[in-house]
Amino acid sequence: MIIERTLLTKIKTKLSTGKAILILGPRQSGKSTILKEIAKTSPLKSLWLDCDAPRTRSELEKIETVSQMGDLFGSAEMILIDEAQRVKDIGILLKIATDNFPNIQLMVSGSSAFELSNSINEPLTGRKWEYMLLPFSTQELAEHHGAWEERNNLHRRLIFGMYPEIVMNPEDEIELLNSLSTSYLYKDVFSFIDLRKPEILEMLLKALALQLGSEVSYHGLSDIIGVDHTTIQRYLDLLEKTFVIFRLSGFSRNLRTELKRSRKIFFYDNGIRNALIGAFQPLELRQDVGALWENFLVSERRKRNLHNGYFRNSYFWRTTEQQELDYLEEYNGQLYAYEFKWNPKKTGRLPKPFANTYPDARFQNINPDNYFDFLMPE
Repeated sequence: MIIERTLLTKIKTKLSTGKAILILGPRQSGKSTILKEIAKTSPLKSLWLDCDAPRTRSELEKIETVSQMGDLFGSAEMILIDEAQRVKDIGILLKIATDNFPNIQLMVSGSSAFELSNSINEPLTGRKWEYMLLPFSTQELAEHHGAWEERNNLHRRLIFGMYPEIVMNPEDEIELLNSLSTSYLYKDVFSFIDLRKPEILEMLLKALALQLGSEVSYHGLSDIIGVDHTTIQRYLDLLEKTFVIFRLSGFSRNLRTELKRSRKIFFYDNGIRNALIGAFQPLELRQDVGALWENFLVSERRKRNLHNGYFRNSYFWRTTEQQELDYLEEYNGQLYAYEFKWNPKKTGRLPKPFANTYPDARFQNINPDNYFDFLMPE
């Protein structure tokens, strides 16, 4: 079963533009599949370099001259470098390639933003197209097997998430998620960072999973786990740069009571979150449905915006009096506010301080009856 990825069409339009194409994202999200699909459908003669293989890494790291690179590339017209973050100084190598082999199309994937982006962004300034590929989106699955069927799968998505292997192997989803949330989840962090106490990372992830949908305090996490808040911030940064979590900041412009430094932390995938705490029971038996619904909508909206090239600022809103809104977006000078309700019979309203301070803001409740419009492209 091949499920078309939204980014694939966009990436194909950038081929032969003289720039490297960089695809970032978590492991097992489908980056290698996209590279292989492009190689299969392109008339260009391709060379595949899998940097998870020690021999491939060694060959690339030994390159010191343009002629050595030319020998490796041979007659290939397209070079596909998978898991490029495993190669030391990969950005310098790619700069040499783009400068000296302008007629060769470079396709590069990587699962570790803190290693790959940091080593590539400066050398490849003006020489790359960069994209993020996340697990399947609601849009992609609806386009594949229809909106009706995808709506019927909503409960499964909230519990088991959207990773391609999970979606395509529903009979093994718990076993696969448990594997994905351990061996794959930590692989890049352990490969590049000297974590002397990996158990801290596991404790932090479980603490975040249990606080899903709540505001997160670095000092509060520090007290729970028993390490200083600087260490907490460092580990959160690593988890964000390996596409496990992302942070949403509080919105603040005019009100003195608005919380300016607060943040919420969301998981890119509901299934990973549930696997971390071993919570796969049906929704009707759970106490965290509201948090799962919020995480699902915020992460899916993030995919929708990224995959379709929508550039929007995202926030949540809360005051010292505990008045709050689940999600805000700002773009084209307009502010949009949303409340997420799992029960369609319950409706939220704009808090008066927000409505008075931002009278032009548009407001909408999102529930299981209308969530498709929120997650589909415009």
